[in-house]
Amino acid sequence: MINDVDEALRNLIKEDALAGTDVDVVLDAPTRDWAARRSGPTVDAYLYDIREDVTRRSGNTAPVRRDDGKVTGYRTPPRVFRLAYLVTAWTQRPEDEHRLLAALLACFVRYEVFPARVLSSTLVEQGYPVALSIAQPPPDNRKVPDVWTSLGGDLKPSLDLVVTLTVDLGLFKEAADEVVAPLRVRSVGTTTFPDLVDDDKEGRLPDGFVPAAAGEGR
Repeated sequence: MINDVDEALRNLIKEDALAGTDVDVVLDAPTRDWAARRSGPTVDAYLYDIREDVTRRSGNTAPVRRDDGKVTGYRTPPRVFRLAYLVTAWTQRPEDEHRLLAALLACFVRYEVFPARVLSSTLVEQGYPVALSIAQPPPDNRKVPDVWTSLGGDLKPSLDLVVTLTVDLGLFKEAADEVVAPLRVRSVGTTTFPDLVDDDKEGRLPDGFVPAAAGEGR
């Protein structure tokens, strides 16, 4: 489903922020080698971090009911993941890059969730909104300058875009079959064993036999 988010992001940028332009939209790692090979104005949305939002994880299963209210099984709750993109603009002049970044920022702040028109059928069928946030302070363990250091590139202005994706694991456990037969309780009284007497008339029982105490099992 990550590729579906990639495509939704590309579609939103092309149809909204860059409508009517010939600026290319890519998902490449913005390394120095890549920057040297680039030709023409480009917007790069590089996915650099994927992690689960554990604060929204629920360990409780949800009952699945028929129309008559009968529980047919239990479904594992969905999990929520946060995908962080480093969005940059690449042209020959800083002024043009800043104009592109301004257009991108204006685009992203208009949406709290991706519009349905840019989503794939897979994301639409999930039934969960795909949220986005832009230019929010990243957590302490995810710093944008560290990303540039890891890529070996030169630090430049960028937008930190975070997409919140809900994933339905589709795990389903059927409920136990309903008990149809009524429960019956049988009372067992004191039992005698006249047929267990030895032929030698000594009245001995078989080795290992333990008779029930009087009244047991009532």
